[in-house]
Amino acid sequence: MRIVRQSDRGPADQRATVSGQAWFEPVLPATDGTTIANVTFAPGARTYWHSHEGGQILQIVSGRGLICSDGSDPEEIRAGDVVWVPAGERHWHGATRDSPMTHLAISLGTTQWAEEVV
Repeated sequence: MRIVRQSDRGPADQRATVSGQAWFEPVLPATDGTTIANVTFAPGARTYWHSHEGGQILQIVSGRGLICSDGSDPEEIRAGDVVWVPAGERHWHGATRDSPMTHLAISLGTTQWAEEVV
């Protein structure tokens, strides 16, 4: 068992793997290949293309966003939605142009970051 106190998590930070402004607030530091973070995207901000070794679960907490798998059209996601992204599926996600979005991201295994979405 491991208890992670709020004071042990550290402050939210910005990442170089996002177009626009986004803040990553760790909920659980990397543990047994799993990371959990609250991520807030400013309107129009989104991740770069990426995939996860073991998949990813996104629980949309507030706002509206978009998610897109490589080769597909972006789909709108909103507060209350939960998304499962299978292992190795290349995708991106972020806020719509007119709304911020916050999601809880549970990432399984290593994340492979790629290029910015154009």
